[in-house]
Amino acid sequence: MPATHEVTNQVPPLTGHDVGADPALLEGLERAGAGWAAGEVHELGRLAGSEQAQEWGRLVNENEPVLRTHDRYGNRIDEVEFHPHWHDLMTVAVSHGLHGTPWQDRREGAHAARAAKFYVWGQVEAGHSCPISMTYAAVPALRANPELAARYEPLLAATEYDFGLREPSGKRGLIAGMSMTEKQGGSDVRANTTTATPSADGSYTLVGHKWFTSAPMSDMFLTLAQAPGGLSCFLLPRVLPDGSRNPIRLQRLKDKLGNRSNASSEIEYDNAVGWLVGEEGRGVRTIIEMVNNTRLDCTLGSASGMRLGAVRAVHHATHRHAFGKALVDQPLMANVLADLVVESEAATTVAMRLAAAGDRRGDAQEQAFRRLGLAVSKYWVCKRAPMHAAEALECFGGNGYVEESGMPRLYREAPLSSIWEGSGNVAALDALRAMGKQPESVAAFFAEVEQAAGGDARLDDAVGRVRKELTDLDGIEYRARRVVEAMALVLQGSLLVRHGHPAVADAFCASRFGGDWGIAFGTLPVGVDAGAIIERAAVR
Repeated sequence: MPATHEVTNQVPPLTGHDVGADPALLEGLERAGAGWAAGEVHELGRLAGSEQAQEWGRLVNENEPVLRTHDRYGNRIDEVEFHPHWHDLMTVAVSHGLHGTPWQDRREGAHAARAAKFYVWGQVEAGHSCPISMTYAAVPALRANPELAARYEPLLAATEYDFGLREPSGKRGLIAGMSMTEKQGGSDVRANTTTATPSADGSYTLVGHKWFTSAPMSDMFLTLAQAPGGLSCFLLPRVLPDGSRNPIRLQRLKDKLGNRSNASSEIEYDNAVGWLVGEEGRGVRTIIEMVNNTRLDCTLGSASGMRLGAVRAVHHATHRHAFGKALVDQPLMANVLADLVVESEAATTVAMRLAAAGDRRGDAQEQAFRRLGLAVSKYWVCKRAPMHAAEALECFGGNGYVEESGMPRLYREAPLSSIWEGSGNVAALDALRAMGKQPESVAAFFAEVEQAAGGDARLDDAVGRVRKELTDLDGIEYRARRVVEAMALVLQGSLLVRHGHPAVADAFCASRFGGDWGIAFGTLPVGVDAGAIIERAAVR
């Protein structure tokens, strides 16, 4: 067959680069007092940008987990098989301390350092970030039972990935999960019907059905169930102290839009054995710390995906030519790319600020700020991710709609963080709840935002409008999304005005506050320095 034409004008693979060479990320790391971790961030970034790691991510998504409920002889085993590279991804994450390690690391900025590494390594493959995140988040909740924490926390922080169902205390490292959602309740966890009956030895027997439990091959789970004293939190290991399997039955794996590499399941507690964490009747209060930490990771994960989309779009536009010049030099494409980078850097900057607050747990002002700042940012950053992914994909044209580009996987993943740990309405209402129950959080939020006072008149005006919104309580729940969006934007704007690249901060304020912006990405006003902004996402 004769050759039809020579293949030209194709973009080289985006491999062999340092994903950690992200100026907004590194600047946030330094501000958090975690500059000491920059070397490891770059090390992990080079691995994340390697052809090998990117191939791992592709293969684990194309070869999804498989549920084995029974062995060949008919014995119930409840095992999930993963592609071997799933374990490679997990090994890297655990060995670099992306899970529970910061809780036992006394260095300044340990949690911010972990956040930066989580953000970088998540750009290889998002699915395995779920069990890593849940393990990180489980530690402070588990501390509500000091005996269990003393036994398991060192193993949840250990930097050795030890896959396989064995008695937890005999393993070299542990992975933890969380199981709350039920069919009849969804986000309304107080509607849970799983029961927990006390036993003479101090344990409880759980019976019930959990509709969504991710990473079911984890070593242990924090779960909610109705005890005699009300909704309570329990720790359930997959393998009991005597070496027998805890009767946690895997009913099926979920067929999800994205996050395909990660096994998410429906499970049945068939008189499963668990131990109380915290007090009876205070299950939500006990587990809320875990939820808040996973909400931080939802924000980090969305920011990570935006960075990946922006970098890929800029890379494609730099090497692809149309109508006589590179796409990146076409004015309208430059507008789109710059807008994507501005959104990405705003997300990264606020995520790292919130991660830094996690290191300052003894500071009441910081914790009040974190409570409200995390609620509004989880809502907004995660809500922006799908639109960002769609626009980044479109920068590739038809190439972006083809699986080999990697953009469809990014697009399918993008809505997840906005749903996980409380969908948009739940997150927005949680922000209102925080303001109502902890008014000090409002003062702390504005104390943070107003550190930029006088730095940009457009931001100052926007802060004034937000204050006015919060004085009007009429229909506040109906307006919750609008109010929380405005709060998230002024927080991002304040951080960019104080710490961001001047071109990025100017473009953000001109568009997000100045009213000179359309509805779609790529509608920045004339006069912003698009070239300087795009350069922030260029791979060298």
